[in-house]
Amino acid sequence: MKKYSYSKIGAFHTNHNEDSYTITEIEDHKWLIAVMDGCSMGVESHFASTLITKILRKIGKELSYKSFIEKTRKNTSQYLESILSQLFYELKQIQDLLHLDNLEILSTLILGVLDEQEKVVELVTIGDGLIYCDGIFYEYDQEDKPDYLGYHLTEDFSTWFKIQSQKLSLKNVSNLSISSDGIFTFKNFTGKQYPIIEDHEILAYLLIAEGSKDQETMLNKKVIEIETKYGLKPSDDLTIIRIIME
Repeated sequence: MKKYSYSKIGAFHTNHNEDSYTITEIEDHKWLIAVMDGCSMGVESHFASTLITKILRKIGKELSYKSFIEKTRKNTSQYLESILSQLFYELKQIQDLLHLDNLEILSTLILGVLDEQEKVVELVTIGDGLIYCDGIFYEYDQEDKPDYLGYHLTEDFSTWFKIQSQKLSLKNVSNLSISSDGIFTFKNFTGKQYPIIEDHEILAYLLIAEGSKDQETMLNKKVIEIETKYGLKPSDDLTIIRIIME
């Protein structure tokens, strides 16, 4: 299994990349993958996405230790709900400890648990984002009004989780990507004339084409090539995790 990641600040942002991500092994051949996008209308929105990343990495490490010591095993669906439940609980604890306003913890979240041996993945998207898997795009667009996790931390997790509609259970996975919605914001900022490339061609080049797949920096290289050949850069922060099975 080959893992690729890319995360860079967008042209419209000047201080911080408000996106974040993690790829963390939680058990032999099972991986936690997540992409976060902080709310630009929030307070210090890069903090929210980074905080969620730190919590998820902690949870992932704890699960890895536990599975090694106790030889426990869960399926991807069980892991996803358990991880999200723990994130829900710990994010609320930190909010209370630091007296954080809701506007300080607003971030979208695409969370997945991937079993590389069984080639299955369980995913949930909280807010906006894009998932691609083997020829199908799953776009979640909440019209610039994402239903952030931070809005629901006072609720009962089980009740809240049951009504989430942006869930996916995918099998026979060979090419998987999760991305922040910055992937839809490529623009020409130079004013110069370049060959035209359509939005769907950009998606195909970044998420489907396998050129340079032997290089860990494949995604970075592709984004640079889009800028060099077509004069386009993302205006919003862009973060992508891409997985290619072997």
